[in-house]
Amino acid sequence: MPENESQLDVAATPPPAGAGASTIPPFPHNATPEEMDAHWFKHYYQGDKQKQLTLRAVLMGGILGMMMSISNLYTTLKLGWSFGVAITACVLSYVIWNSLRALSGHRLTPMSVLENNCMQSTASAAGYSTGATVGTAFGALLLIHGSHYSWLVVSSFVLLTAALGVFLAIPMKRQMINYEQLKFPSGMAAAETLRSLYSSGQEALKKAYSLVGALAVSGIVGLLRTYGTLVEEFQKSGHPQQWLAKIYGWLKIPEEIAFSGFLNPIKGVQLQGLAFEPSLLLIGAGMLVGVRVAFSMLLGSLLLYYVVVPQLHQLDLAKAAVDGYVASVPVANDMIRPTRWALWGGTSIMVFSSLTSLALQWKTLARAFRLFQNGQKTPHAEALAKIEVPFSWLIAGLVPITIGLVIVQLLAFNISIPLGLLAVAFSFLVSLVCCRATGETDTTPIGAMGKVTQLLYAVLPGAKGNTIINLMSAGLTASAGSSSADLLTDLKSGYLLGANPRKQFLAQFFGIFFGTLAIVPAWYLMVPDKAKLESFNPPAANMWRAVAELLTKGIHMLPESAVIAIIIGAFIGVLLPVLEKLFPKVGPYLPSAMGLGLAWVIPFQNNLSFAIGAAAAWLWARLRPKPAETYTVPIASGMVAGESLVAALIAIAGTVIGLWFANHH
Repeated sequence: MPENESQLDVAATPPPAGAGASTIPPFPHNATPEEMDAHWFKHYYQGDKQKQLTLRAVLMGGILGMMMSISNLYTTLKLGWSFGVAITACVLSYVIWNSLRALSGHRLTPMSVLENNCMQSTASAAGYSTGATVGTAFGALLLIHGSHYSWLVVSSFVLLTAALGVFLAIPMKRQMINYEQLKFPSGMAAAETLRSLYSSGQEALKKAYSLVGALAVSGIVGLLRTYGTLVEEFQKSGHPQQWLAKIYGWLKIPEEIAFSGFLNPIKGVQLQGLAFEPSLLLIGAGMLVGVRVAFSMLLGSLLLYYVVVPQLHQLDLAKAAVDGYVASVPVANDMIRPTRWALWGGTSIMVFSSLTSLALQWKTLARAFRLFQNGQKTPHAEALAKIEVPFSWLIAGLVPITIGLVIVQLLAFNISIPLGLLAVAFSFLVSLVCCRATGETDTTPIGAMGKVTQLLYAVLPGAKGNTIINLMSAGLTASAGSSSADLLTDLKSGYLLGANPRKQFLAQFFGIFFGTLAIVPAWYLMVPDKAKLESFNPPAANMWRAVAELLTKGIHMLPESAVIAIIIGAFIGVLLPVLEKLFPKVGPYLPSAMGLGLAWVIPFQNNLSFAIGAAAAWLWARLRPKPAETYTVPIASGMVAGESLVAALIAIAGTVIGLWFANHH
């Protein structure tokens, strides 16, 4: 489906808040980087006309982000997936602040749109950037060794890796946002949401009510899907609540409905993830992603589950080699796990498509770095130099962060100084791929890029055979990549609204401290021990553990079919961007390389839900374009936030119940 039919496909540079489309001349065709910068600064920049980085914006964003960080920790443990919180934070902040204004008799002044944008950056950093490593790398370590690391190790690692990502994003902003104009759909949606909230009071209320309504419905769905956790905890404690168990017996929503019969391509064996998940969370996310990426994900998943895996399974049976990781497709407990094999091919597509896209832009990239480092002697360039994050900040931040990370890696995980420095340096490549993937697909492949680092450290001297080094070096690079992509998403919103990027950067930096304060204690409360983590059946942590255990035995343990998948994935990853470059009119109709890659990294049920959400949004836009334009983004955001937040709170409540009865037995 062409990209311009997606809900989030709007003009690359829509008018800033408070400006009408007719007041802005068209963006220069085939403009040079200098002309693009001058056009943006002249017609869009609002940073000197409005409040932006204020204490109330940072505090509001920090508090909202702390709540959402707990939500994302739960989704990481349960789904192996986390979601940006920018759009939800924007609308909630608007509703909460205006409610406080009403209660104060309007003695409080309203937040400006750029204040809310700064709030968004703080909330996004707190709610998204700081949780990537906790539920994955540290989760895998807990599964392997059976005990937690100290809170000091976890908090310092989380804070420093998030800070690393924030600073690594500095040199990527001008290339990917200013010049390439990558979409960053959630960033565009957040900007559109803020613009709408501040353009009309009546429309703002409609959007706010629709988000709150969707959040409530999604929260009820999340409650009915997960409150069985409380029933189990009461039963384990010896204090069963019969009334609660009775309610759960007749009022619940299943976590998934497995495909069977003719829908199952391999008779007698279940494929993990081949199911429908009655969850509003992923459907809402699909509504935000758009049809091209979501349908590419579904196409890739159908190919994996219904063509590739059945063929490989037959080959394995013929060779009598169905024995876990030695087989082409891992099998455990009579269940085939396609993504454990397919992640190598999917990751290969994402890595090579990102690098190819970057290579195709080498002239613009080189020009951008010359401008970034040397500046240009024009009034607009000099003004931009005062608001863009300077290169000196990159150096000033990376030096102490690198020293801190090397020390933490050495003392906590016995990672040597050279290997620790390499992990920090490799984070730049991982961040580059994560930022491009997010810019094109709105999805950050944290786990997949972690596997690239794990593969590298499986062959390095001093790291081979060491599970801890393999996991935590990957945890460092993946967390930095996640943080970088998150910052660029928020900077995209600011770019469209005419914000001061330097102030946005500071808001993002402040946010990682709020996030660390929330995510670390939530981790210990939600997952007090290995048994509790295993009860989640955490897909991301299990994947990280499995890959680490496999690769530390030697890279030769990779099945031959996985190596072939890597080669084919590399070919596809190079081919699709080249075709888009050579044939721009055909490009929107080609599958998304990032979508195809992600399809082989996440389960079929997730891809199906994404496609359902994208199809629903597309049909709504076709049948009722005006209501769809108004309500799609807030409704989808509420669907994502409601279920994940309720489920996270239930998980924490279950942990508290278990600990309470254990200590008062």
